[in-house]
Amino acid sequence: MMRQPVAIDSGLVEGCPCRDRSVTVFRGIPYAAPPVGDLRWRPPRPPVPWDGVREAHTFGPICPQPPGAELDGLDLPMSEDCLTLNVWTGAGSAAESRPVLVWIYGGGFRLGTGASPRYDGENLARKGLVVVTFNYRLGAFGFLATPELSAESGHGASGNYGLLDGIAVLEWVRRNIAAFGGDPGRVTVAGQSAGAGTVNFLAMSPLAKGLFRNAVAQSHARYSRDPELRYLSTSYRTLPDAEKAGAAYVEERGTRSLARLRELPWQKLLDGVAVDPAVHTGGPAKPLLFRPVVDGWVIPAGYDETYAKGLQNDVGYIAGGNLDESGAVPEGALAAYRAAGRRNRRPGMPPVHLTLDGFVAAAHERFGPLAAEFLALYPAATDAEAARASSAAIRDNARVSTYLWAADWSRRTTRPVRTYFWTHRSPADGRGHRSASHGSEIDFVFGNLDPRAAAWTAGDREVAETVSGYWANFAASGDPNGPGLPHWPAYEPGSETVMEIGGRFGPIPIAEPSRSAFWKRFFQTWRAW
Repeated sequence: MMRQPVAIDSGLVEGCPCRDRSVTVFRGIPYAAPPVGDLRWRPPRPPVPWDGVREAHTFGPICPQPPGAELDGLDLPMSEDCLTLNVWTGAGSAAESRPVLVWIYGGGFRLGTGASPRYDGENLARKGLVVVTFNYRLGAFGFLATPELSAESGHGASGNYGLLDGIAVLEWVRRNIAAFGGDPGRVTVAGQSAGAGTVNFLAMSPLAKGLFRNAVAQSHARYSRDPELRYLSTSYRTLPDAEKAGAAYVEERGTRSLARLRELPWQKLLDGVAVDPAVHTGGPAKPLLFRPVVDGWVIPAGYDETYAKGLQNDVGYIAGGNLDESGAVPEGALAAYRAAGRRNRRPGMPPVHLTLDGFVAAAHERFGPLAAEFLALYPAATDAEAARASSAAIRDNARVSTYLWAADWSRRTTRPVRTYFWTHRSPADGRGHRSASHGSEIDFVFGNLDPRAAAWTAGDREVAETVSGYWANFAASGDPNGPGLPHWPAYEPGSETVMEIGGRFGPIPIAEPSRSAFWKRFFQTWRAW
């Protein structure tokens, strides 16, 4: 157990033992000053030091987000004073120098907290990691851009406060993690959905250069010409578009004064589900309005320009996606989707095609002159066949796109890239069926198969042991492979394979050759982002 108390640059902190008393957790450590009053919509400032020993026994408040959000049963207050982090360590002293995993939660840049029990770091700490989770500003608090905010910034930029929070955490880790037995030279950032999007943006940001060696993006590393990139968690805005939308948002609140806006109660600034209707995606899917901005400072350029010029940070990378996400669903879930219709699905989400007419109409809308070829490659004559064909196409799209992303990313970098396709169907989906749905891999990565969440099997636990082993090895050495684990090869140009993990473990083709060729040709009809 970590010797108490621990000295960090803002004071002394005392943690508490986990269920396994060899692991200590430190909860609710401030990594920045409260972003309130005049600090609202500014880069994070250093935390306020304290005297004596701070008991780091409870999680900090959740950052402001829409009411009614599902936060895994947490009973925590909501407050702008939310920039805190949590550390799990099994190190007995600062001399151990263990690898560090910094986890970034998803939630569309509008929901989430690092306190979620799904991200509990105890099991990974038992595998030798020091695990850090944290809160970052969400919605308008994290991603509002206006001409006035850009003018006062000193960089001509605004809208990336949530990303700047993540950079502040990495800087905190560099200064302080050794005190918890962590190695500041072996830091891996990992995240899922919007967390994966944040990982991608941090890997593109010069402000994060040198702060981490490895990156893991769980869902949605996509090719720059894939239109899906435009609405998934990897979507960004240009600064002019973000400032225009931000100015409209400010006017809706009855003021144009930044001073007055900073005085408003935070409850008046919650945005609900604000979708950006201006982004053309080839279908009804749209990104959420408040999301990162290519501002010329935090994010200097978009994906295509960054990769073409080799401007990204040279880090080892793991990126992949899931079998049943982005509109693809298991056949056993189709009845549930038909019963639910559009209920409980936020505006802008990708459609799930359940009928032949809907599948054909969507193909013509998205593929235009290539629709006939698409429908020949993914044939269907009934509603049931159309639902299966739609899911097959979505999965092929994702695998081919991530493969092409890896080709672009690795062209000017030196560290290995590995891609994966998660296929293990979890019992924790919540719809009464197993699904490899969006985020279903998280429980297995962390090894948190809580019996209160689902009826886990011995097979589930074997998968969790393998997957958490891959992630722990990658954080330790930049290579997920290790004794007893199926070999995971690095990306090789021309291989056209991806590592299947979960349902089985081993390389599989990204798609049938004719289908792969179609997707590559289709992507070339879109402007690169």
